[in-house]
Amino acid sequence: MILGKVVGNTWATRKEDGLNGLKFLIVQPININGKRDEAKSIIAVDRIGAGVNDIVLITQGSPASIIGERKVPIDAVIIGIIDEKVESGE
Repeated sequence: MILGKVVGNTWATRKEDGLNGLKFLIVQPININGKRDEAKSIIAVDRIGAGVNDIVLITQGSPASIIGERKVPIDAVIIGIIDEKVESGE
């Protein structure tokens, strides 16, 4: 899984039929300290209502391509919105 910050939206007027109705967000990976890797952006499908500036959890690969009972041609999906980061006391 990848931790990332949503930095924008993107739209595609023409796409595979299986992608119709899906929302696409631009996410930049971040490290545990919140530093973004601006050189690497990910386009991720959002099904949980994330928005710009949200910190999100992304999964990629085969698990990301299964939405409900159908398989769609995607490689990244947002699976969580991070509410708070808790530091360990070590």
